[in-house]
Amino acid sequence: MIDIIQQMLSYPFIVRSIIVGVLVSLCASLLGVSLVLKRYSMIGDGLSHVGFGALAIASAFNLAPLAVSIPVVVLAAFLLLRLSENHSLKGDASIALVSTSSLAIGVVAVSLTTGMNIDICNYMFGSILAMSKGDVYLSIALSIVVLVLYVVFYNRIFAITFDENFAKATGVKANFYNMLLALLTAITIVVGMRLMGALLISSLIIFPALTSMRVFRDFKSVVISSSILSVICFIIGITVSYISNTPTGASIVVVNIIMFIIFTIVGKVRRY
Repeated sequence: MIDIIQQMLSYPFIVRSIIVGVLVSLCASLLGVSLVLKRYSMIGDGLSHVGFGALAIASAFNLAPLAVSIPVVVLAAFLLLRLSENHSLKGDASIALVSTSSLAIGVVAVSLTTGMNIDICNYMFGSILAMSKGDVYLSIALSIVVLVLYVVFYNRIFAITFDENFAKATGVKANFYNMLLALLTAITIVVGMRLMGALLISSLIIFPALTSMRVFRDFKSVVISSSILSVICFIIGITVSYISNTPTGASIVVVNIIMFIIFTIVGKVRRY
């Protein structure tokens, strides 16, 4: 096993992927707890489709992918918040509306310009070869910003997660922190898409939180368990991918599925 790890670390692109993947896993797991508890976990899936559309258009016109996709996905996150507040258009409907529209626009833009090339497939399904040095530096910087902001505003995020109306009554600016949560989620989605792909990045948000909730009940324990579990699943997943030559994103998701099953069994045993 040690020999395999040494072999993996001898490849610079794998080292870059591990660094970014660990940071993204941490960010996604922390944000995922609040998103799942607020019943808004599918925002990750919706924003990943928006990100795919932005990345596809950027590639079609030879623009910097991350520089284009980050502001677009952030604006989409704010738009989803506004639409979810519209009583005639509920959260899941607004996510479906924005995500499918973005995906269609991206595919059409690419088909009319360069065609469906390998880069677009990487954005859709993820690739550890897709991370350039520039992407890594930007991803590390953005991930650190997300982690710092989450820690600084942890108490406020906790308040709006469990009782938004009570938080407003106590003077917490709930709308601002909802927008902050959407902003951090959007950044995490864009950063992680290069590694996990548009179709799988939302799994990093949903699985660790749901898995931890099978065993733990209080918010802090779930947050800690989710972050540790997410990093462990990522490391195991990328190792399995290297050994068995399977897609990285899919391997990580499969490991998360196994952990979910294990934690579900443990949770049921503890209740008896």
